[in-house]
Amino acid sequence: MVTRLVPPASDPVEPGAFTPITITVNGESVSGVLGQTLAGVMLGANVLAWRTTRRQGRPRGAFCGIGVCFDCLVEVNGQRDVRACQRRAASGDVVVSQGAPPPREDR
Repeated sequence: MVTRLVPPASDPVEPGAFTPITITVNGESVSGVLGQTLAGVMLGANVLAWRTTRRQGRPRGAFCGIGVCFDCLVEVNGQRDVRACQRRAASGDVVVSQGAPPPREDR
């Protein structure tokens, strides 16, 4: 199978005008386009991992891309366990990498 680039003038989808957005990922500003998911914005900025596994601390990022595997969990605007592949990015979002969950206070 051969891939090819479709010139914008020939694109049957007829994409509209791009609206730039900026989000913050672990303290760094990252640019994207309105309509992209958080994972899409981060991957576009070459941020490939934003979570670590519980047991061995291995890096994780987008894997399935459809919200099934939970590898893309991040904290967004203070909310933990957000699937980056499912949430559309909004200008001003603050995304923080997520490791193992914090210890429960009732233990």
